[in-house]
Amino acid sequence: MIIAGLLVIFLVVLIGPFVNKRIESNLEAFLFFMGVVSATLSNAWRSEVIHEGFIAPINITLAVLGAGVVFHYVRKYIDHIMRRVLVTVPLAVIVCVGIVILGLLSSIISAIIAALLLVEFITVLPLHRQAEVKLTIIACFAIGLGAALTPLGEPLSTIVVSKLSGEPYHASFYYLFHLLAGYVVPAVVVLGLFGTFVVQKKPEDTAESLAAEEEKEKLRDVFIRAGKIYIFVMALIFLGAGFKPLIDTYLLKLSSQVLFWVNMVSAILDNATLAAAEIGPSLSTAQIKSALLGLLISGGMLIPGNIPNIIAAHALHIKSTEWAKLGIPLGLIIMTGTAVLLWFGLL
Repeated sequence: MIIAGLLVIFLVVLIGPFVNKRIESNLEAFLFFMGVVSATLSNAWRSEVIHEGFIAPINITLAVLGAGVVFHYVRKYIDHIMRRVLVTVPLAVIVCVGIVILGLLSSIISAIIAALLLVEFITVLPLHRQAEVKLTIIACFAIGLGAALTPLGEPLSTIVVSKLSGEPYHASFYYLFHLLAGYVVPAVVVLGLFGTFVVQKKPEDTAESLAAEEEKEKLRDVFIRAGKIYIFVMALIFLGAGFKPLIDTYLLKLSSQVLFWVNMVSAILDNATLAAAEIGPSLSTAQIKSALLGLLISGGMLIPGNIPNIIAAHALHIKSTEWAKLGIPLGLIIMTGTAVLLWFGLL
């Protein structure tokens, strides 16, 4: 009965934002409500879950708030510098290099800071909305992948290194880099190159740009956005706790190839929670690699899938339907290519 109810909740969370405009416009409140419902159904309201739900989002929220306030006051200077650069450097080159640098640097400065830098990067580029949305999605895929290369990048990588620090892997700071770099680094570079194809202005595209919207942002909007991020992260924690019976019953018993594809649930669930449930020293290296790559790639497919997606989508007013139009097909293409490489053991 509990499993059936969780499956229904999963479908509602997956489909709701695409069929109801009010849900799409209030995604954080919707996910928070569904997280409470799923945790209640699973009887997951333990003190540690409540504590994590209220405490864990604080650091992310403070980072978003602090950087948002700083960028609010220095944006005009960044805009001035970028416009001078655009005079001498082709836009396509700036976009490609920007995506690759943000993607790889996220493993050092964290996915959160990289996403905030991405928002500022997008707002100063001379693009229309359609190109800006596509560029944001592509860059968030790169950030989500690159951040996993070190424990500094995101919670998922921190958790995995901690869980594998003992026998038999003795995972150190560079463990994930050695395990995943052969897949992640080429993928980030390809995403950078792909980004150059969407930066050209289209004469028929007259929609107001995300940059124009962002320039109108008031300081109070920075605080409102930070509050929404707090609720969003809390909602994902409660959803992860609520779905734990479903994860324990089905996901943990799958082979590495199947787990790779099933981990597409990371598109709407916190990938750190899934990694904590799935990854352990009893798994083989192939299983660990498949599980992690499935989580990391699919995390870019929908807005709730990764923290950079959430930050960028909120800051740039990108809707769930807009994200999915590119995020899902792009994610499936990357998943398919990676699955082939994993199957033949080419990397």
